[in-house]
Amino acid sequence: MCKIADVPPELSIVLSAVALPFVVAGLTPLLYRFLGEYVGYAGAAVALTCFGLLASQYGTEGPVELAWIPSLEIAMQFYVDGWALLFALLASGIGTLIFLYSPAYMHGESHLTRFYAALLAFMGSIIGVALAANLVAIFLFWELTSLCSFILIGHYTEDESSKYAARMAMFITVGGGLFLLVGLLMLSIVAGDAIGAAATFDLVAMLENPEAMQQGLRERGLFVPVLLLLAVGAGTKSAQVPVHFWLPNAMAAPTPVSAFLHSATMVKVGVYFIGRVRPLLVGEEWLFLFATLGLTTMTVCAIMAVASTDIKELLAYSTASHLGLMVAGFGFTSVYGAETGVFHLLNHALFKAALFLIAGIIAHEAGTREIANLSGLRRDLPITAAMTTVVALSMAGIPPFNGFYSKELLFEAAVEASHYHDIGLLGLLYPAVAVFGSIFTVLYSLKFLSLFFGERPEALGHVHRPGVTLLVSPAVLALLAAVVSVRPQLAIDAIVQSGVDATAVDPHEMHVGIPTSYSPAVGMSIVTIGVGLLAFPFYDRLHDGIRAIPHTLPPTSANWWYDAIVGNLTGAGAWFGSRVHNGLLRTYATWTLLATAALALAGFVATGAVTATVFGLETPLAIGLVLVVAVAAGLAVVTSDSHVAGVLTLSILGFMVAIFYILGSAPDLALTQLVVETLVLLIFLLVIEEIPEYYEVSLGEYARDAVVSVAVGATVFVTVLVATDARPAGSTDIAEAYANLAVPEGGGTNIVNVTLVDFRGFDTLGELVVVALAAISILTLIVMRAGGTGGADGTAPIEDSTSRTRGDDE
Repeated sequence: MCKIADVPPELSIVLSAVALPFVVAGLTPLLYRFLGEYVGYAGAAVALTCFGLLASQYGTEGPVELAWIPSLEIAMQFYVDGWALLFALLASGIGTLIFLYSPAYMHGESHLTRFYAALLAFMGSIIGVALAANLVAIFLFWELTSLCSFILIGHYTEDESSKYAARMAMFITVGGGLFLLVGLLMLSIVAGDAIGAAATFDLVAMLENPEAMQQGLRERGLFVPVLLLLAVGAGTKSAQVPVHFWLPNAMAAPTPVSAFLHSATMVKVGVYFIGRVRPLLVGEEWLFLFATLGLTTMTVCAIMAVASTDIKELLAYSTASHLGLMVAGFGFTSVYGAETGVFHLLNHALFKAALFLIAGIIAHEAGTREIANLSGLRRDLPITAAMTTVVALSMAGIPPFNGFYSKELLFEAAVEASHYHDIGLLGLLYPAVAVFGSIFTVLYSLKFLSLFFGERPEALGHVHRPGVTLLVSPAVLALLAAVVSVRPQLAIDAIVQSGVDATAVDPHEMHVGIPTSYSPAVGMSIVTIGVGLLAFPFYDRLHDGIRAIPHTLPPTSANWWYDAIVGNLTGAGAWFGSRVHNGLLRTYATWTLLATAALALAGFVATGAVTATVFGLETPLAIGLVLVVAVAAGLAVVTSDSHVAGVLTLSILGFMVAIFYILGSAPDLALTQLVVETLVLLIFLLVIEEIPEYYEVSLGEYARDAVVSVAVGATVFVTVLVATDARPAGSTDIAEAYANLAVPEGGGTNIVNVTLVDFRGFDTLGELVVVALAAISILTLIVMRAGGTGGADGTAPIEDSTSRTRGDDE
């Protein structure tokens, strides 16, 4: 590990920016004792400090690392470039505004210590994802974002909808994270072969050698599998169709959480990762996958936003739609695609975070979030109305507001894809779908803006003026959106261009502005805005028609599929659990033995240990005779007509095993086998009087016992063959080989420990199974002695086998 004195300044700054939120999150309970509800302002100070630390790295580029797991050659690597800084600065900058907004909005709420601690840890996780350059670190921070979001979405622990949404978000995002993990592991394997062992987990090294990585992936046949796995991981995190539904449900969280996690940062983690690996995997497969996925999400979620009845639901679906726009942008392989993804990530963060905070103001002051009950709010909330005008028109993509410029870039990328790629019908569909989805974007954006205009409903009641603390944060975001709207080139020169350079294969100097001449993209914008404005008077009809579809066809509702799948999994789990955990010794023994046999045999097959040479062993005559007697004894056990005969015959089998050990030059094992066999024989004879003389055994029980017996016997048979045939490479003396390999391969200096745990792990596994079965048997005897009653915890008793026939299952 590096000493603190050896850590370079740039690493100290990056580490501080990542670690500071986690440190303060741990201290939040102490801070809350002194600051109370104002602890949110301490969080704002932390976020602002992180923003300053990251801003100090502006203009720098390169990796920094600190030794983390030296034994595995894994370092805690961070990489600073324009793309990483853009995302990290958004997380800390918007985080500052969210923490400033939260004390006023969360006034009087409970569990604020947990709320602010989770919010700080979440911010640190996002900064970690943005800067991490090691695959292990990326996955670590990736999963931390899911954990923190689970806590924040489920903040209202007494509310069923909040708990439902938190579970759904965890199920979808963590499930997708498992796909991402497999994809990252495949990347690491290929990187180790194609670039070198030092680059196994080094994402920067992979990005510096994209041709070698693509060649290695294609030669192994892993390019498409890796692409799909990474797409599933990124798509679940960024709410892409068909798993987009978790994001609208997550609006059960407090508004600061919605603004921070689900519009500005967490849901963009998937988009950020797609942009990060884009130079590594871009190609025709990339275009088909991500352009199609993104445009589908953009259109479907824009339509669902029009069907929304709640202002936060509308904004949630619009967020998923704009995430689809970014994914589609990065999906197009031209430089316009990279410009779309990077620039819209900035634009969307500014106007969408502001809109969520404005939605919080409306709900806080008007007491409702129902769209049908809100109108004419400009009279009561004039400042909020002015801010909404800027950010809502930005969301709609109306010129000259900032959202227009990145939407125009999407149209450029779609048109270019149709001209320069041989994609057939998709060359026409991509521009058409982009326009169609954008029309609905105009519709729902104008609907949100209309909440402040028109006639004020009499039932609305008195609407309070929001305090300054609620207005500051959305005002800052609206002001920044206005600045980018007026001077878009300013934002591009400041940060967007460097982000494009990091995500584009062929970057060039980027320029945007109000078009001064006609182009296909300009025509697409004219159609989008014109049709959107013409269709807006019919908004209510469209709204009712779209909402009627899920009621007519339930499978078209995303929640319907989730509830059906999770409900069936829950039911199947309960059924399976009742079959496995039924309090019966025979059931536990059956599942333990079958699971152990399955794992062992699967391990042999997966590692290629079972080969034809294993079964080509020469058997001496003496050993062959012993084995024949053992087999005969085994058959005699199952055909014996009394318990005493069965036990005595079983002992013959055990003694044959002892003789086998003697002939195999293993007297120590033979002695152990004789002692154990004698003791077992005596114990069986002592307790045999407690066993019923006759059992009524059903055919199903015979079949079950036969399956277990064959599985265990086959596993032991294959294990013995594999173990006796195994030899460390280049060695004939096993003991000497184990001694030589103990330290370099096993990592231990005690040869006995290393041999048992690493080299002879299956021996230990078998012993553990024996110990587990012995423990279950002892527990059975204890319960029997106590009269067969269950424990005080209400668990089902392990029933007394002496009081039942075998037909009732011992």
